[in-house]
Amino acid sequence: MSESKLRDLSMAFSADIINLVKDLKAKHESIISNQIGRSGTSIGANIYEANYAQGTKDFVSKLEIALKEASETGYWLELLYRTNYIDEQTYKTLNEQCTSIRVMLIASCKTVKSKSQ
Repeated sequence: MSESKLRDLSMAFSADIINLVKDLKAKHESIISNQIGRSGTSIGANIYEANYAQGTKDFVSKLEIALKEASETGYWLELLYRTNYIDEQTYKTLNEQCTSIRVMLIASCKTVKSKSQ
C-alpha cells in the first residue's frame, strides 16, 4: 500500500471525524466530541508529518503515534455507539475506515522496520 493512499485515507477520515464532531456538538455532547476530534484528526496529522521525518526512526515513530491515535479513536467510536450518540451504520462506517488505516499503519511500520535491519 502506498504512502499516498494512506495519506488520502487519513485525510478523508479526518474530514469525516470533523463532520461527526459538528453533529455531536449540535446534540450538545462535548466531552467525547472533543476527545475524538483530537485523536481522529491527529492520525492524519502524524502521517503527514512522517513525510518530513528526520530519518527512519523518526518516520516510524510518527506512524506509531498515528497508530496509537487510531486505536484511541476506535475506542471513542465504540463508546459513542454504546451511548447512542451515533447509530450502528455510522459506527460501522467510521470504524471500518479507522480499522483500515490501522492495518495500513501496522503494515507500513513492519515494512520500514524490516528494510532498516
